[in-house]
Amino acid sequence: MIAISRRVAGAALLAAGALVAAGGAAFADYPERPVRVIVPFAAGGPTDVTARVVANALSERLGKQFYIENLPGAGGNTGTATAARAPADGYTLLVASSGFMVNPSLYAHVPYDPKKDFAPLTLLAASPNVLVVHPSVPAKTVKELVEEIRANPGKYSFAQPGIGSTPHLSGELFKLHFKLDSYTPIPFTGAAPAITSTIAGHTPTAWTALPPAITAVKEGQLRALAVTSEQRVEALPDVPTMAEQGVQDQEAETLTSMFVPAGTPKEIVDKLHREIAAVLKTEAVAEKLKALGFVPVGSTPEQWGKRVDAEIAKWSRVIKEAKIPQIK
Repeated sequence: MIAISRRVAGAALLAAGALVAAGGAAFADYPERPVRVIVPFAAGGPTDVTARVVANALSERLGKQFYIENLPGAGGNTGTATAARAPADGYTLLVASSGFMVNPSLYAHVPYDPKKDFAPLTLLAASPNVLVVHPSVPAKTVKELVEEIRANPGKYSFAQPGIGSTPHLSGELFKLHFKLDSYTPIPFTGAAPAITSTIAGHTPTAWTALPPAITAVKEGQLRALAVTSEQRVEALPDVPTMAEQGVQDQEAETLTSMFVPAGTPKEIVDKLHREIAAVLKTEAVAEKLKALGFVPVGSTPEQWGKRVDAEIAKWSRVIKEAKIPQIK
């Protein structure tokens, strides 16, 4: 009886081992067909461009097409919900912006759960926000701008590219930190019109993502007072960080990241991460992203998962404390 039990147990172990080996072999062949990469925004924006750079590199590296499918709408919610409902087989990926973490607090109804519906894959790239002013504004530093705003109640406003965008929330975080009640946000329908308004002097200051502001700063149409990254950025090396000017806890970045539907096999997640991290280290991909004002990252799924939690908590607090009304 004992011998039979041992034989049965041994057979079960052998069978389990065979299944694991078979599964490993199957995953080793991944991808065996084209992979859909959902971008929940229109073509041409920073999320889309970053996704295309990475997808093209993966296609070349893995020999199967990683193709972009743009599904814009509702601040990214439409495409994200489509990705959440996709099979968890590694053949649908989501490239998300910071809105993935912001929208659950900003919208009254969000058609996805960022924690339950998705598994984190990696942070592809990050770009800080930047505080810029019209050249006529006398302030040359963050401290001087705060003094200006306090000395002239109602005079200063800030252009921002859209309600709930990370530049908007950066401005609100700054406003909360210094208790600048009269520093009014002026929403626009994107970074380009927000920057144009500030160049024209209609809005004296602006908070935007770094990439759209680089040219205007370099040409002297705007003066950059600070970036919201932990370190200075290569694109504008002479612009100090908030922390360098003694302003703490103002770090805020426009993040472009990748997720897979929850339940995607770990072997596929691990392989995708390895391959993405590898392409982000190549000179061709890194230079393309840096030219857009982004810094390649390639964090592990675990690291990115922790960052997602922190971002959700941070922006939820800012939205609540700034009394930003939810979008219905």
